[in-house]
Amino acid sequence: MSMPPPPGWYPDPSRPAVQRWWDGSAWTEHRHGPEATVHPARPRPEFAATAVAPLPARTGGGRAKAVALGSAGAVLIASIVIGLLVLKDDDGDPTAGPAPVPSDPHEPGPAASTASPEPTGPSTAPSSTDDPDTLVDQLNGITLPVPKGWEKAEDTVGNELALRTPATYDCPGDPGRCRRGTITSATVTGSDERSPRKLAEADIADAADAAYDEDSIGRKPFGGIARHRQVEAGTVAVGGRSGYFVRWRVHTEEGAGGYVQSLAFPSSTGSEAMVRVRFTVDAGRGAPPLSDIDEVVDGIRPVGDGVTGGGVGSSVEPGR
Repeated sequence: MSMPPPPGWYPDPSRPAVQRWWDGSAWTEHRHGPEATVHPARPRPEFAATAVAPLPARTGGGRAKAVALGSAGAVLIASIVIGLLVLKDDDGDPTAGPAPVPSDPHEPGPAASTASPEPTGPSTAPSSTDDPDTLVDQLNGITLPVPKGWEKAEDTVGNELALRTPATYDCPGDPGRCRRGTITSATVTGSDERSPRKLAEADIADAADAAYDEDSIGRKPFGGIARHRQVEAGTVAVGGRSGYFVRWRVHTEEGAGGYVQSLAFPSSTGSEAMVRVRFTVDAGRGAPPLSDIDEVVDGIRPVGDGVTGGGVGSSVEPGR
């Protein structure tokens, strides 16, 4: 029996146009693509493991061939019966094992910003736990604490799980509603880079643009970015793994601007893919304290581990 494909995004066996996450042993419920809003099918790993044993080469005449063919037929019939029982128990869900020929994973959509329009439709990212104080990112194998005054977003943008401040306000630039703070987590794709420092330094400009420059529909809720400066950067322990963060103070053409931080570190699960967490906190009145960023970084844990943590050291005070 051949080895299963490694973890990654592959065409969904029931909807080839949709990419679905294979964790190395079974399908998960994580999908993205043009049809990803369809309710996901429940994975059935026990059915995916059912396979017909290969028929070994045999010699020795008609009797040997008959025995071999009979054995293969028995295995095939048993597989079909087990498959039908599984399908019946699952209300006719045809989901099976991984696609035999994996395709290249698609790049996730743009990151959510404080100025992005309200997301709609079902989430295509892993669902969060019922605990209101914890956000669970099953895909990346981490949990994030929810700071006081923040909430878990019910929907996602571009397969990214998000924390956000509940209240919105009129954007100072183009018409729209903005938020005082957002935090998103996502798997790093489209790059083989394994250095947390290089990933964070390469991502910070994109994170700033997504938060304070132009949104996904071409509006400039803050009139664009006037200037920026780096206020802090360094190595940080995240869930027991070595990561790196970069923090900018961003000044905008309209409004008070804010702070943007990009954090990169390797996941402690699966193929240990690189994880990117973006933080955006406004600098104006009513914005959450920058210490909330440090609280979240300090509280990131591997899924199932309530002890291992990290920290970024001293925080940056508002107005710097």
